[in-house]
Amino acid sequence: MLATGPHVRLACDDEHMKDTDRSESQPLSERGSNRSQRPTSAAFRRFIASGWAEREEVLPEESPAAPYAAARRARVGAQFPGERLVVPAGTLVTRSNDTDYRFRPHSAFAHLTGLGTDQEPDAVLVLHPVEGGEQTHEAVLYFRPRAGKDSEEFYADSRYGELWVGERPSLEEVAALTGIRTAHIDSLADELAKDAGAGGVQVRVVPGVDASVEAQVNSARRGQSETAAADTKLAEALSELRLRKDDYEVAEMRKAIAATIKGFEDIVRALPRAVEHPRGERVIEGVFGARAREEGNATGYDTIAASGNHANTLHWIRNDGPVRPGDLVLVDAGVEVDSLYTADVTRTLPVDGVFTPAQRKVYDAVLEAADAAFSRASQPGVRFRDLHAAAMEVLAHRLAEWGLLPASAEESLSEEGQYHRRWMVHGTSHHLGIDVHDCAQARREMYLDAELQPGMIFTIEPGLYFRADDLTVPEELRGIGVRIEDDILVREDGSVENLSAALPRRAEDVEAWMASLRQV
Repeated sequence: MLATGPHVRLACDDEHMKDTDRSESQPLSERGSNRSQRPTSAAFRRFIASGWAEREEVLPEESPAAPYAAARRARVGAQFPGERLVVPAGTLVTRSNDTDYRFRPHSAFAHLTGLGTDQEPDAVLVLHPVEGGEQTHEAVLYFRPRAGKDSEEFYADSRYGELWVGERPSLEEVAALTGIRTAHIDSLADELAKDAGAGGVQVRVVPGVDASVEAQVNSARRGQSETAAADTKLAEALSELRLRKDDYEVAEMRKAIAATIKGFEDIVRALPRAVEHPRGERVIEGVFGARAREEGNATGYDTIAASGNHANTLHWIRNDGPVRPGDLVLVDAGVEVDSLYTADVTRTLPVDGVFTPAQRKVYDAVLEAADAAFSRASQPGVRFRDLHAAAMEVLAHRLAEWGLLPASAEESLSEEGQYHRRWMVHGTSHHLGIDVHDCAQARREMYLDAELQPGMIFTIEPGLYFRADDLTVPEELRGIGVRIEDDILVREDGSVENLSAALPRRAEDVEAWMASLRQV
């Protein structure tokens, strides 16, 4: 791989290095340049700046997300009239030495701008307060536009240079795409400080996203009190803004789920190869990851491909084990589309295509719990927490029937009991959207204790996990782990829709589906 890092000096020809550059006095931050052989002569600079075709700038059409993002900005602005709101995209994160992870903007930034994929590291969205009129704020998007081919950045800057990372957009192009006024990032500090400080405009920033932006904000609002609480309130509001999805978001979720279903079909077709490979779980992970990159941005989270007893490790993402005939393989995976909305689906598949009686017993109990939660979701006035309660009622009674509980199902379901949770320690549902665990900073009364509302998208994902070393269960159940997870939408009329229902759920349907795919 080519040497790239942001800390490599732009001009550092070995022939021109001073003796002091070779000494122990050379700062660590500059030593990445020791391997560089970039040309630095004036003749080279003149030559590389010449002979390029004129750039034809054709402004893009406005993104389909733009009007929805504008409505979201208006909603959050109405909560903070007269205040300046700062939402950073975030920075590139070092993976190893001078190589970066692929950039993903902060979810609040993506939600309020409509920008997805890897667009605009180091950018900052600012909602500036305005007086009078219908709008409470004017949005300005600050970022680093492309530099000219006559600049050193063009050929020497491995983080922003066009020869390194491709053509970056202009201010005009981003403005046309997003419908937001744009400005150079270099003007951000002065804009943040305008009318701020003690007694001036209150400034809030989403915390923990970009340390350099936070430092600029803190400098601008010097003298303002309780700034940490103010920033927390902004992060909370932006998280709660995503609790109810608009039409654009629902459509993106449908795309993500459709691609995810294709990924599961790919997995079934690849199971024979997975069985033959010593790290068959990696085969499953790789097959799904390829589909995610082909049809979307990436996977929305690390794929869980857990065969056999690995299914009883809830977040098994090492995926380095074999896939053995006769076992179940639990796959928890979701495609994240370019808009950054992600699916989150789990299916537990018999490697041979047919469940054993013991596997079927556990699977049917989990499916019954999932169906009970779905049925509860369609009832008027139901709270989010009630979905979990519905699933637990089923699992507690099934475990009691199997003789596994040290008390009755009713005693186990009491707060003092909870014996059934030994075999399902996680929750049954979470909100889903631009984050796989969306709206995570929302208040309890807006999330767990809230009634279901139209536009909410969440998972239903009960499971039963019988570890191989669990001596409290019959030997035939040890090593079996089952989870079934679907993505649920509350429609405008209050009814609920299983968005991932096209992926078979009933045991007999799973077996028939797998058989049909293996015949192709």
